Amino acid sequence: MTRVAFVTGGAGGIGQAICKRLADANFRVASSYIAAERETALKWQEASKGAGYDYVLVEGDVSNFESSAAIVREVEQQLGPIEVLVNCAGITRDGTFRKMTEDQWKAVIGVNLNGVFNVTRQVINGMIDRGYGRIVNISSMNGQKGQFGQSNYSASKAGIHGFTMSLAQEVASKGITVNSVSPGYIGTSMVMAIAEEIRNKIVAQIPVGRMGTPEEVGAVVVFLAGEDAGYITGANITMNGGQHMQF
Repeated sequence: MTRVAFVTGGAGGIGQAICKRLADANFRVASSYIAAERETALKWQEASKGAGYDYVLVEGDVSNFESSAAIVREVEQQLGPIEVLVNCAGITRDGTFRKMTEDQWKAVIGVNLNGVFNVTRQVINGMIDRGYGRIVNISSMNGQKGQFGQSNYSASKAGIHGFTMSLAQEVASKGITVNSVSPGYIGTSMVMAIAEEIRNKIVAQIPVGRMGTPEEVGAVVVFLAGEDAGYITGANITMNGGQHMQF
């Protein structure tokens, strides 16, 4: 029987690639989207069906605990117990700290970090009861090194890996692995819309000489979600083309 994978924020550029890679690896895939993204998400779902991918989409807000619970209930009613969770939902509200508003701070922490707690909390007991689970949290290179104008975003993404390491220790004996992935610059449609001159300056800072692709992120997620990654837990997989290296 194929396993059920749930990807938060799957309608985004990286999220779509993760969903496709999981489906290609024979997972049954569901994703969530917020009300403001309904049109985009449904168009993606329809286009995916035409290409042979039948994703379950559920509307909700991962920054809200009750909404997260409702999302998970709907996914499990349609597909069965969630065995793989990919926390991918994320937003930015950039600005230098001295000008950053409380709303900008709370919005980013609410989705990027609280959202990881809110959704994971809904599935963890079921994973423990079944003795199996894979949790993959999408962090960021900027959570490792910081970034000018992103104190909120960098804090949220750094917090994700602290969460990852702590939860990994709690559930390692239960057949559950918890890992994070920290992409650098990825060539999503949003990034590729940046002026070419600016993109060239970014690429000049990347040793491999290019941006990553969403598909490459998806490939790492699928590996961590699979049977062969059972001995990897509490780890952070960096994929930034050598732009930021850590021991």
